[in-house]
Amino acid sequence: MSIIDIFKKGKGEKAETRHKKTPRRTVKKKEAIEEKNKISEKPEIPVVVPKAPKKKETEEIYRAINIPHITEKATDLTEKNQYVFKVYPKTNKIEIKTAIEDLYNVDVLSVRIIKVRPKRRRLGRISGWRAGYKKAIVKIKAGQKIEVMPR
Repeated sequence: MSIIDIFKKGKGEKAETRHKKTPRRTVKKKEAIEEKNKISEKPEIPVVVPKAPKKKETEEIYRAINIPHITEKATDLTEKNQYVFKVYPKTNKIEIKTAIEDLYNVDVLSVRIIKVRPKRRRLGRISGWRAGYKKAIVKIKAGQKIEVMPR
């Protein structure tokens, strides 16, 4: 047992001396380095974090209005200053109103929304669905005009 104890003590002493490291720099050298850093430091410039950019108007417009809906009924409604547009399913009346006012520079009086449901479609033996969509009927001020189809 005494032989084993000798080896244990030896390992313990070696482990302690191995982990102890001598400081590389003296206290004077550290102080000199700190003073040097203080002198060479430049005055701090305040960092300005830019705010997130605002949404562009065009992005908002194109998220609301899909395309103009041109049918016989829609062309008859233009005589009453009402225009029909296909819109994206998640848009509401306020978004549609602001989008049309910004895009066409007109005053919108009212917006009515219609959800056209999907319809069953059949081609021979294959049956499927025609996609549903959402459309908006927009009434504008008298005397103003929207050119839906460019000439």
